[in-house]
Amino acid sequence: MIRVALGAASTSTRRLKIIIAALFQRPSSSVGVIIVILFAFLSIFGPALAPYGPNEQIAADARQSPSIKHWFGTDQLGRDVFSRVILGAREVLSLAGLGTLVAVFFGSFIGMLSGYFGGFLDEVIMRLFDSLLALPAMLLALLLLGTLGPSPGGLLIVISVVYTPIVARVVRSVVLRTKTKAFVDAARLQGESLGNILFREIFPSTLPVLAVEASLRFSYAIFLVSSLGFLGVGVQPPSPDWGLMVKESRAFVTQMPWAMYFPAGAIAVVVIGVNLAADGLRKALQDD
Repeated sequence: MIRVALGAASTSTRRLKIIIAALFQRPSSSVGVIIVILFAFLSIFGPALAPYGPNEQIAADARQSPSIKHWFGTDQLGRDVFSRVILGAREVLSLAGLGTLVAVFFGSFIGMLSGYFGGFLDEVIMRLFDSLLALPAMLLALLLLGTLGPSPGGLLIVISVVYTPIVARVVRSVVLRTKTKAFVDAARLQGESLGNILFREIFPSTLPVLAVEASLRFSYAIFLVSSLGFLGVGVQPPSPDWGLMVKESRAFVTQMPWAMYFPAGAIAVVVIGVNLAADGLRKALQDD
């Protein structure tokens, strides 16, 4: 038993190393991974790196263009844009990341149950999810936030509700193909419990697709959080949320365009980075 466990762990480690090496062999995916690592680093260590506080106002430096003192310039209130972009990374990435994790967790669980049992349960769940997917993600998010109110907790629920049906459908499609395999039939004949069949036999088959899907949902969640902040229904002032920064500086774009372009650029760069990394991960898993 110990040798089998060690052998399985060694195989998993070797496969992980191969996938990571494949990610860095492709220029596009390596750039994406580096961008994701950079922004993750900023979200963790941002408070130690930012030269100013997120809402620290220096009236004498208001509306200054980028300089050595203020790398990204200052906004209309004299707040350092560079510091706010760095500190905003934690809020945007943490909300998007936690919401994606919740959506992946519930989506995987529901998708496995629905695909495995099929029948009436599958029909009810899929039709319910179809009704949610019939609405555009932004419209559904606005409807939910209108009920929950603008708050970080509300945003987490919104991301979870919006993306759980998509993850569930992806996982369900894999389960429908996997549950008819010989090794699943063998597990049933051996009298294994439902939990063992689902999580030990079927769930590993969903991991490659699920890893790519989670990466894509994460990038869409970042964009959704920023978009809701821009519309004023997401994170509220004085948070350094990137979408909110774009909204607040939009009226002053002709006088200080840097205050809008830098947070908008941060959104674009991190979304592109996550998508490049997800595309590289998909190709690496296909080649593996």
